[in-house]
Amino acid sequence: MPDPVITAAASQIATCRATGQVPVIRTFFDIPTFTATHVVHDPATRAAAIVDSVMDYDPASGRTDPAFAQEIVDYVTAEKLKVEWILETHVHADHLSAAPWLQERVGGKLGIGDAIIRVQGIFGRLFNAGTRFARDGSQFDHLFHDGAQFRLGTLPVTAMHVPGHTPADMAYVIGDAAFIGDTLFMPDYGTARADFPGGDARMLYHSIRRLLSLPDETRVFLCHDYKAPGRDDYVWETTIGAERRHNVHVHEGVDEETFVNMRTARDATLSLPNLIMPSVQVNMRGGNLPEPEDNGVSYIKIPVNQA
Repeated sequence: MPDPVITAAASQIATCRATGQVPVIRTFFDIPTFTATHVVHDPATRAAAIVDSVMDYDPASGRTDPAFAQEIVDYVTAEKLKVEWILETHVHADHLSAAPWLQERVGGKLGIGDAIIRVQGIFGRLFNAGTRFARDGSQFDHLFHDGAQFRLGTLPVTAMHVPGHTPADMAYVIGDAAFIGDTLFMPDYGTARADFPGGDARMLYHSIRRLLSLPDETRVFLCHDYKAPGRDDYVWETTIGAERRHNVHVHEGVDEETFVNMRTARDATLSLPNLIMPSVQVNMRGGNLPEPEDNGVSYIKIPVNQA
């Protein structure tokens, strides 16, 4: 049975390409966290969205650094863009979001998938966040459901729920371009891990197959790149056709059981991201630090010997 969300997104992509109604995209790459932040705008109206922003953080000193996020502000200002959205593809485990800091300077509504509520429940328990931590997504301005449609200026946007890496991963198809977060990496590097709490390799396979049902010519913008062996440069843009034919983990012909077995075995060899403890606790709060304690200071918790 046809997937109505894929059908709508595919029609959107074809129409935008045929009419030349395509977004302008500028990517900023944060080398310390290997994260690509995309600034997307409608050339007709200058309406813009910032996808997967980064606030750098030094775990040794416990200090944040907005220098990378300032580059985004400088670009938005220089290009006279009107930021309407700050979009998160998911609760990141490898970097802190700069969303609140950016909102103070350039505006925009903060959006994420509506399954964030499940993620907040999982990590709220894991970090014993207490009753003051709301688990209803209220830290975000808007929660997108699968298939939600809206506009960025004159550009049509379709939101797609693509869980597996986490339960709440979203992809945003803006004009003819898909911003897919941590589902796929460059074809020579493969796919995202699925072993974090709430992750599921089988679910990830189905989400990837859903994305690969989009038209071949769909431009794809990734959240991360780690430079595959033999490649010297960071790259964050590819196409659905290239992923379908050449992705080393999940190209055409790789069936579900093969992928799940590969992903499960590979995940068992991976260490946790360096910034997972601060990242999750901040990002599940929409990029805000935990509420300050009675001395006015925010603290990051680290569970010890947790089963």
